[in-house]
Amino acid sequence: MLLILLQIQIVCLLVVIAKCNSLTAPPIRCPPDQASALLELKNSFNTTGDNYTTFRSWVAGTDCCSWAGVRCSRTRRPCNLLNLGDHQLQANVLEPALFRLTSLKHLDLSGNDFNMSQLPATGFEQLKFLADLSNMTVLKLSKNKFEGPFPSIIFQHKNLQTVDLSENPGIFGILPNFSRDSKLENIYVSTTNFSGTIPSSIGNLKYLKMLDLGVSGFAGILPSSMEYFDLSFNNFGGPIPVPRDGSVTLDYSSNQFSSMPLDYSTYLGDTLYFKASRNNLSGNLTPSICVIARSTQLIDISYNNLSGSIPSCLLEDASALQVLSLKENNLSGEIPDNIKKGCALEAIDFSGNLIEGKIPRSLLACKNMEILDIGSNQISDTFPCWMSTLPKLQVLVLKSNKFTGQLLDPLYNEEDRNKCEFSALRIADMASNNFSGTLPEGWFKILKSMKAKSDNGTLVMENQYYHGQTYQFTAALTYKGYDITISKILRSLVLIDVSNNIFQGNIPKAIGELELLRGLNMSHNALEGPIPPQFGNLKQLESLDLSSNEVSGEIPPNLASLNFLSTLNLSYNMLTGPIPNSPQFFTFSYSSFLGNIGLCGPPVSKQCSNQTEKRLIPNALEQYSLDPLLLVFTALGFGVCFSITTIVIWESHNWKQC
Repeated sequence: MLLILLQIQIVCLLVVIAKCNSLTAPPIRCPPDQASALLELKNSFNTTGDNYTTFRSWVAGTDCCSWAGVRCSRTRRPCNLLNLGDHQLQANVLEPALFRLTSLKHLDLSGNDFNMSQLPATGFEQLKFLADLSNMTVLKLSKNKFEGPFPSIIFQHKNLQTVDLSENPGIFGILPNFSRDSKLENIYVSTTNFSGTIPSSIGNLKYLKMLDLGVSGFAGILPSSMEYFDLSFNNFGGPIPVPRDGSVTLDYSSNQFSSMPLDYSTYLGDTLYFKASRNNLSGNLTPSICVIARSTQLIDISYNNLSGSIPSCLLEDASALQVLSLKENNLSGEIPDNIKKGCALEAIDFSGNLIEGKIPRSLLACKNMEILDIGSNQISDTFPCWMSTLPKLQVLVLKSNKFTGQLLDPLYNEEDRNKCEFSALRIADMASNNFSGTLPEGWFKILKSMKAKSDNGTLVMENQYYHGQTYQFTAALTYKGYDITISKILRSLVLIDVSNNIFQGNIPKAIGELELLRGLNMSHNALEGPIPPQFGNLKQLESLDLSSNEVSGEIPPNLASLNFLSTLNLSYNMLTGPIPNSPQFFTFSYSSFLGNIGLCGPPVSKQCSNQTEKRLIPNALEQYSLDPLLLVFTALGFGVCFSITTIVIWESHNWKQC
């Protein structure tokens, strides 16, 4: 019995020893040919500077499976993943040694710079080598500056799930016929020169989730179901096609579509992002759109030919809707005034329509509102002081409507004035209305957001949505004398435009306290009195337009110190005296001062008299000139210092001789 137990113990000991030997055995290293191909690929990149850290672990003689961006299978250790995405690497061509890595399943070279080269040197047709990579599932070549034709055979790879060629404007090609056994889930060819007809066989892609054809020249039939659907910037026409099973993201913008889906609820119940701007959509907005408004976060159908009134149910329940843009259509009637508590709207843009009536007071339910643009309509109302209770309102555009009355009732006391305090307002455009009365000094004093910077995160006003979709808010404004649409509203942009109204009285001195102001347009009113010298404090000011008023007096010399001022229009006023003589004012043409017969000095032809020049306060040039008295004392100081030094040296020399 003891002998049997002893034998069992010996067997167990041998098993343990064998196990220990197996644990201490050296791991299987990656095949030498794989390491060699990777090192050749490394050497094709510029590895100086920041790029060196990407390949710091890529050292000959070490296991390539442990190198950064490289993964190997657990069995025979061939390299099956190579991820060099978004490293800003630079190379003249893609090293052909890459195609010796025949076990690759995942290849990501996106976000690098291949210097507009073809792949490889003889053209994209060399990518047919990838057909030999039978394990390939992910191919990412986006944002690489590649050029040339891309072979459609790559899309037919039997195991391929993702192809991303986006943001390579020089790549062109067509989509092939797809087989029923294809495993493709994601196709990205936006911002390329792919074109042609979408093959009907795209319906065979039963796993397809994302189809991004944006900024391409496609036409044809669409698949029935996916999560991300982008057909923007193509030439599709007819009714908007909707995947049978809907989609989370639908982008049809910049096409030739002519009509909206008839039954939104059937197809768009799960849609979060719906964009169909810049098409030829016509007809009325039917109440069925309200169904998707209850769950959709963004609806943008701007720049179309839609008519009729805004359905009353569209704004009623906006607990999910964050952005609603109906700008540049032919919509009429009034804005519905039935917005319920819990409104999630952050941006409303109804500009460029035929909307009448008043601003709905129920907008106060939208506590997250940042942008309200109702410019270029026919709205008849007074200045909405009541909206100052919206704590996040940053952009208020009321221009080109029929607003009347004063900005602030002159009978308001200080307490009432505080009820019109817009705590976050940065862009206030009230141009081209019938506002009248004086511009209240006290109102400009309480525009605190134009006085001090606030840390509010992003540089640009934008929202992020599903699958990384970014929606940037826009605004049509007059800036630096031009009517422009700002496609990216910077949070640092601070503007006031009260032009083309009937304002009178003096220009408020308190505007000089708005130190963040970049643009000020008060033209075409009946303003009088002098230009406040406090305007010299507006160090960020880039554009100032006071033209076509009755402003008098001299141009404050300290305006010459506004180094960012690039657009100035003081024409058709009653200004007198010398134009400041400074490098900044030298950049302004004669038209900036036209119609002021009392002005003198360049660039106008009228010369200033000697007495006028003597009255001129030292300008920006003279601030850098030398005061004669200071020059005398400076010379005297140098003389005394030189004399003392000479005496000390002479005395020292005599002492040494003694």
